[in-house]
Amino acid sequence: MTAMSVTDEAILKIKQMIMSGELGPGDRLPPEQELSERLGLSRSSLREAVKALGMFRVLDVRRGDGTYVTSLQPSLLTEAMAFVVDLHQDRTVLELMEVRRFLEAAAARKAAPTVAAGTLEAMRAEIELARGADVESLVEHDLAFHRLLAQAAGNDYLVSLLDGLSPSTVRARVWRALTQHGAVERTIAEHESIVRALETRDPDVAEAAVVVHISGVEQWLRTTLAAQEAADARIDGADGPDGADGAATGQAERAGS
Repeated sequence: MTAMSVTDEAILKIKQMIMSGELGPGDRLPPEQELSERLGLSRSSLREAVKALGMFRVLDVRRGDGTYVTSLQPSLLTEAMAFVVDLHQDRTVLELMEVRRFLEAAAARKAAPTVAAGTLEAMRAEIELARGADVESLVEHDLAFHRLLAQAAGNDYLVSLLDGLSPSTVRARVWRALTQHGAVERTIAEHESIVRALETRDPDVAEAAVVVHISGVEQWLRTTLAAQEAADARIDGADGPDGADGAATGQAERAGS
């Protein structure tokens, strides 16, 4: 058995203790020696498992006080995903936007039959606040609007997953607002369409309104990235020693980076 598989086994055993209820949110783990003997693990593999679960916010290692199970709240557990998402750039954001479309469409479908009047009023308020706002404020109201939509689905994990996607998709939203003619007006109009769709209480209509909205952002981003890549290739070709060969070399270098 490799060291990695031993650590995986330790992680699994601690996970089972939490899932069985033997350890609950806020509980302190037994001392390292006692726990390693109970689980039939070496102290080193247990230590590695605790370190890994700490990174994913399942455990909280308090120096001099012991190791505790965290609150296990969805927002806490998805922080690691948000960190990974924020490291991705360029075309990867298209895949993240696609995931966002899937999740928000599902949120709209689930929310439509039961969305509260107060939520719809709050969404309309964010739309009104976005009118005439600068780009930074516009994006803040856009994020608030979409978070209200996610919350209306009544699933905390869905809200947290969408929050985790925000770091990269925010950059795309700012970029679009700054560079695309009519993007602000289009965003506001599409938000209004989403609210009207939710008011119908029809899941199909609500889902379609969200898909249209996010698909428009995806299409703009896809076109913009393609244009940027073409411009970069022309610059590489002009700067390179062999014209077109230089462009190909530049593209290959970026692909391998």
